Amino acid sequence: MKIAVTAQDGSLDAKVDPRFGRAKYFVIVDSDTMEFEAVDNKQNLQAAAGAGVQSGQIVAKYGVEVVLTGNCGPKAFSTLAAGNVKVFTGMSGTVKEAVDAYKSGKLKASGDANVDAHSGI
Repeated sequence: MKIAVTAQDGSLDAKVDPRFGRAKYFVIVDSDTMEFEAVDNKQNLQAAAGAGVQSGQIVAKYGVEVVLTGNCGPKAFSTLAAGNVKVFTGMSGTVKEAVDAYKSGKLKASGDANVDAHSGI
């Protein structure tokens, strides 16, 4: 299964980025092999609007089934939900720690966005 983790750098040891739409990177991890690909999200870091939707489209393009992030706004959440991507918010630590937490089965998928639109988080 492909899991996208918002990250501040492009590695498994990178800290989880608390933002979805304006995350610096998406580290896309194969949960079975832990092989990963770092996707730079620089085009959305300074976007005036639409960063969440555009980031959701990027993640969906990679065939991701799960997103692990700190926070996710309503437009991004809707975009991900439309692509049948499950969102898990409240993540922290490293990318590897977030994936391990998901694989443990102890996390609960978010039912909705956990921040308002344009919160800056």
